Amino acid sequence: MHAARGLGSFGIRIEGPIGIDAKRIQERKEEVVGSLVSGVTQLLKANGVRVITGEARIIDGSVKVLNEELKYDDLIIATGSVPAVPPIYGVELEGVLTSDELLCFDEIPAELVIIGGGVIGMELAGIMSAFGSKVTVLEAMPAILPMVDSEIVRRLSPILKRSGIEVVTGANVTGIINVDGIIKVNYSTKKGEESRNADKVLLSVGRRPNIEGLGLEEAGIAFDRKGIIADENFETSVKGVYAIGDVNGKVLLAHAASAQAEYVSELISGNEARIGRIIPSCVFMFPEIAQAGDTEDQLKASGIEYTVSKFQFGANGKALAMGHGEGVIKVLGDKDGRLLGVHILGPHASDLIHEAVVMIENGQGVEDAKGIIHAHPTLSEAFHEAVMGLAGDAVHLMPTKRRTV
Repeated sequence: MHAARGLGSFGIRIEGPIGIDAKRIQERKEEVVGSLVSGVTQLLKANGVRVITGEARIIDGSVKVLNEELKYDDLIIATGSVPAVPPIYGVELEGVLTSDELLCFDEIPAELVIIGGGVIGMELAGIMSAFGSKVTVLEAMPAILPMVDSEIVRRLSPILKRSGIEVVTGANVTGIINVDGIIKVNYSTKKGEESRNADKVLLSVGRRPNIEGLGLEEAGIAFDRKGIIADENFETSVKGVYAIGDVNGKVLLAHAASAQAEYVSELISGNEARIGRIIPSCVFMFPEIAQAGDTEDQLKASGIEYTVSKFQFGANGKALAMGHGEGVIKVLGDKDGRLLGVHILGPHASDLIHEAVVMIENGQGVEDAKGIIHAHPTLSEAFHEAVMGLAGDAVHLMPTKRRTV
């Protein structure tokens, strides 16, 4: 939908208005998810893994599920997380949804208010805005996406505004009410009390560990508000019991959970277990955001000396040909030119970030990048130029004085 609206600039004519078929969108989503789930199911079967569907509880060195008691030598808890519901008056009203529920929409709300400007909230803001919703995001903190480099967030703000997404920061929601069939979200800012009308309200204030009913206390497995407490090997307070993924509260990302699963499986099997220290994170918006390593805010706070280099997608041939010249690749390096952090706002950021992950993970920098050839025209050229800019060696950057902080 987002791409279709811009086809006119490529000389592609579409007669009549572009419409939405919510039923078909949901059907295709189920087809894609079903295909992926079926693939995993077949992999489990092919590897001789027995799958039991039911509610499980840990009891005296075994797991009870349905009417069966399963003894174990080692146990991995991977129950994930569920959307958190904030203690706000009116959250039980019809039309007030979690992200899980909104993803099952059968119609596009004309007006959507999102409570929470984290990753999930902003991703769904982008999706629903592209579908035609008038979206307002209410964020209690001074800025949205608190885990993202603050300069990237500042560059994103005008793009959101142009796309019709209104973001209100410093907004504390005081209640949600229904007035004659219209949902009204009341909130306070420095300016005073305000409200927004909505057809639907999305609660997007984070996720909480899915640990209810597991019997953790009886089993002596320590946990807190963030999740099950696990050490660097993801082992819990009970020997032989591990917690991986969202349920341990360390890094709430699917790829982090998968990496932890592989690590613990190798550990239990007695094989050499390795896991990367650099975990990329992505925000799937228009445009995408991706980052790896330290943010500039973190480096400033730690007092580490660093250099900064940036390359605009507006100077990249592939980005311009695609019609996505907005955005930047920002590279942070140490005094020797080794990469400390990479932050991307722009087209296919979630794909581009992995070259940065490899370099940061292996302690590489400018000297390692010299002489590496990137195909033209590609978006990857922009990353190479940004890295070379740390030493003032970028060919397609105007010569500037390197900034050291």
